[in-house]
Amino acid sequence: MSAGYEQPSPAVAGLMEVLDLERLEVNLFRGISPKDGWQRVYGGQVLGQALVAAGRTVEEPRAAHSLHGYFLLGGDPSHPIIYEVERIRDGGSFTTRRVKAIQHGRAIFAMSASFHKEEEGYEHAAAMPDVPPPETLPSAAERVAELIDALPENMRNYWQREAPIELRPVDVKRYLSREPNPPAQHIWLKASGRLPDDVRLHQCVLAYASDFTLLDTALIAHGKLLFDPDIQLASLDHALWLHQPFRADEWLLYAPDSPVASGARGFCRGSFFTRDGRLVASTAQEGLIRKRQTAFLIK
Repeated sequence: MSAGYEQPSPAVAGLMEVLDLERLEVNLFRGISPKDGWQRVYGGQVLGQALVAAGRTVEEPRAAHSLHGYFLLGGDPSHPIIYEVERIRDGGSFTTRRVKAIQHGRAIFAMSASFHKEEEGYEHAAAMPDVPPPETLPSAAERVAELIDALPENMRNYWQREAPIELRPVDVKRYLSREPNPPAQHIWLKASGRLPDDVRLHQCVLAYASDFTLLDTALIAHGKLLFDPDIQLASLDHALWLHQPFRADEWLLYAPDSPVASGARGFCRGSFFTRDGRLVASTAQEGLIRKRQTAFLIK
């Protein structure tokens, strides 16, 4: 631990425990899920744990620059997940790994990840959107307190729970209105406590956070919410590109949008910017967005 490191909040400590995989063999790791009451494992957890597993087989100081994963089955939070790493290539500049997440004898997730040594080269980047700074925005808990009578119970419970990632949406009108709007949003986020000075840990925390609100962005175009009982929402794949170093415990602006939805699938993409406007990561995801009859849900 670095000097001045403070004990993390319980939520962040729980996240760090979830990301601290147990090594079973040279290329075999075991991960646990938090006891948060969800029926399925959160997709960002599997992304983060798979990236941890891959990184444990890569020599320092190479850091991840991209990952591409497929969600195959919903994870069972009551059982550990086994991560099997295949060492595809160790090159002069790049290291490639393939990770398979296994539960109950079946693959639930598969991912390829690439690590790159630090190099200098040409640089350019898109500009950060012009949005209010996070300090001027209420926290999620404060937003819920303001809108308590207007929000359904499942949404109140979701936003009021203690979470390892603090979210501050720039605009919350889409939670109060069912009017279709352009499918884009801006959200400030960061770990809700200080993290150790470990570049790979910050990458894994961002991988964890990158699944928050991403697929949900496609629903804005249809005036729907992920909490609606007539919507079946599930991540199908996820890609993440890591462009520059950053700290996941300092505010990052997440700017996702959804250019298309068709065939019961929605495609979304997003950019992460630091406070000073650096574009540090990009993500993309396709997910299942299926209409279902509410009567079917009544058991």
